[in-house]
Amino acid sequence: MALRKMMGAVLAALVGLNLASGAAAEGSFFDPFERFDGSRWYVSDGWTNGAHQNCWWSRDAVKLREGKLVLMVRSTGNKDRPYICGEVQTKKTHQYGTFEARIRTDRASGVNAALFTYIGEVHKKPHDEIDVEILTRDPGKVSFNTFVSGKMHNGQTVPVTPAADKVFHTYSVIWEPEQIRWFIDGALMHETTGKVLPQNAQKLYLSHWSSGTLTDWMGPFKDPGRPLQMEIDWIAWTAPQDACQFDGSILCALAGKK
Repeated sequence: MALRKMMGAVLAALVGLNLASGAAAEGSFFDPFERFDGSRWYVSDGWTNGAHQNCWWSRDAVKLREGKLVLMVRSTGNKDRPYICGEVQTKKTHQYGTFEARIRTDRASGVNAALFTYIGEVHKKPHDEIDVEILTRDPGKVSFNTFVSGKMHNGQTVPVTPAADKVFHTYSVIWEPEQIRWFIDGALMHETTGKVLPQNAQKLYLSHWSSGTLTDWMGPFKDPGRPLQMEIDWIAWTAPQDACQFDGSILCALAGKK
């Protein structure tokens, strides 16, 4: 997400883990969230990404429930920090390959549910990013885009049926040096080729947050009176040199078409 570049160097100190550019690359994995793997995931906790965000990242907004990771946006009743929101990020980076996750969201204006890769100034790297974003005021649409050196490229918004607040959908992205392809439930929805593509190794994120100011983009935020949920059934990363590693992967489907 573009606004993530607002995170200053001061936030790196809050993160409490090594955000340096030398973070080691991670191999292929499939995580069904039967338990929380602290060796892989870091929970964002104790800061916001800027004044545009009306919630604070908090580990209290990250739960495991019935074999699913649940990222919440919810009221705290605290005047200083009235809302908290949930985000996890891999501790290691990934360069090219396939990332995919099975996700269901709530429906609420002013809220963003996202699966994405990111690297940026807080990591002492140029801002590169690959996004799958559900603006939950209309969970019948999903937006795809990239950032290269902090500039947006390759954007496209597509329909998702049934809407993402009704059922789980599998979102898959195949990232190659000269091509990126986005899929929903195995169907190719968007692709881009050319030289203006992310090239830097990036972390993988799952994120659920709200804004009281970005109304043109996300819609006006209104307290829904209950915790909002982004549910992740599973998430996977397959390195570019590896073949399909689990049933349901887009790589299995593509291999079967050859």
